[in-house]
Amino acid sequence: MASAQAWSELSAAASKMKATHLRTLLQDQARNDYMYVKCGGMTLDYCREKVDVDTMGKLFSLAEKAGVDTKKQKMFAGERINETEGRPVLHVALRAPRSAVINVDGKNVVPEVWQVLDAMKEFSDKVRSGERVGYTGKPLKDVVCIGIGGSYLGVEFVFEALKTDPAAAAAAEGRRLRFLANVDPIDVKRALDGLSAETTLVVIISKTFTTAETMLNAKTVKEWLIKELGTEACIPKHVVACSTALDKTKAFGIDPANVFGFWDWVGGRFSCWSAVGVLALSLQYGFGVVQQFLEGAHVMDEHFRTAPPTENLPLIMGLLAVWNCSVLGYEGIAVLPYCQALVRFVPHIQQLDMESNGKRVQMDGTVVPVGTGAIYFGEPGTNGQHSFYQLMHQGRAIPAEFIGFAHSQNPVELPGEPVSNHDELMSNFFAQPDALALGKTADELKAEGVPEKLVPHKTFTGDRPSLSLLLPVCNASWLGQLLALYEHRTAVQGWVWGINSFDQWGVELGKVLAKEVRSYLSTARKGPANDSKFISPTKMLLKKYLE
Repeated sequence: MASAQAWSELSAAASKMKATHLRTLLQDQARNDYMYVKCGGMTLDYCREKVDVDTMGKLFSLAEKAGVDTKKQKMFAGERINETEGRPVLHVALRAPRSAVINVDGKNVVPEVWQVLDAMKEFSDKVRSGERVGYTGKPLKDVVCIGIGGSYLGVEFVFEALKTDPAAAAAAEGRRLRFLANVDPIDVKRALDGLSAETTLVVIISKTFTTAETMLNAKTVKEWLIKELGTEACIPKHVVACSTALDKTKAFGIDPANVFGFWDWVGGRFSCWSAVGVLALSLQYGFGVVQQFLEGAHVMDEHFRTAPPTENLPLIMGLLAVWNCSVLGYEGIAVLPYCQALVRFVPHIQQLDMESNGKRVQMDGTVVPVGTGAIYFGEPGTNGQHSFYQLMHQGRAIPAEFIGFAHSQNPVELPGEPVSNHDELMSNFFAQPDALALGKTADELKAEGVPEKLVPHKTFTGDRPSLSLLLPVCNASWLGQLLALYEHRTAVQGWVWGINSFDQWGVELGKVLAKEVRSYLSTARKGPANDSKFISPTKMLLKKYLE
């Protein structure tokens, strides 16, 4: 982590910025121009953040003193930067071109990545063409993916985002893809509703094939297949896996040829580029569409690796997140995509950032001296405007990240309407950041003739920070760039704080305690059980639950 002096300099800058309204900052055109940054067809405008050029200089200096560039180069070089687990962090290898060389312990891992990619292309092509069929000879038109957390959220985001992309939608015609994540049996019912076992292919996603929720759901769906098709012999035809536990997948009844592996240097929340996401998305949209997604991510990887600091989008966004969270003291960030196709983007970013950066200690085990991580939430515009924007405008100040596209996946223009449907949407995309930044003063309201008693209620203080990202269109390539941007933005924050953004020990304790509850419930359902391990409030709730 950077020195105390670097943080002290930022604290001094924060005092100045807190005392300077965004109305004033936005009057400096040279500053505004400096904060308008392009990366190919993607544009970042961060002039509505509570920073000036001098503050950005201090943030770039902070990144330098924290060794962000060195840590980035180590990541791309395959070094074991996930120190607590002794692993490299190489999701960038998953979207590297076939000719790339990325070594781990002296061995180039890219050929192995492409070996799995080629196998998934071959398998998905055969399923989609009807060459590979189910147990009764019918084509496999429906896919159910069973996985949770990182084995689900990113894949579902991409699936939803491509649903209405014209090219992807045409490729997916006649096919269905569903997800089964929650161990709640209601999720099983919803995932299987309306499906025929004869045409259903099940993809089980679990690296170790031991994830409790995933394996219980997998066993439940396996029983459904056997019941519907009349024999356990159907399993090799209807179930495949993304896993490294070949002994366990074989015991489950899965053909070893239909197990697609990935590596321990692939973190769950960074894994949609691996078999975890590529297999399901290729079955739905075809490998060609998925390859565009991977290639888009690689474009952003190269931008992040090589662009200078003042033009480096992931670096800038990561530093602004640190500034807002650790220096200005904001505890939340609203991610606001003005595109309904990104309906599942924010849940994935919640996991990506909050699981990565929700840490209290640095890599060396010492407590981080500043606040880390933020609470991420959001909803596609304009839906969010009729939900939580009230709080953002006149309640708590929450930094916002607006995401928009110049062109719609589904252009609509009605005769007699002043603008197209997409322009109506984007009118709000452009208006909301200004409303948050500039607000509306009491004097302005009085000049408009607003009754005196309503002036306090209609006053907007403004001075609420945001940034805007504008992309050309929501297709596979640009989605790859967008997600890779947010992945690298997440890593930058962790490197500045000196934490490990690539482990997740915080998810373990609840799992351990759940095992104890599970054991107790198993016994209690059959007769008397010992509840002495639980605190008294938990005993009371368990007793009520078992009535």
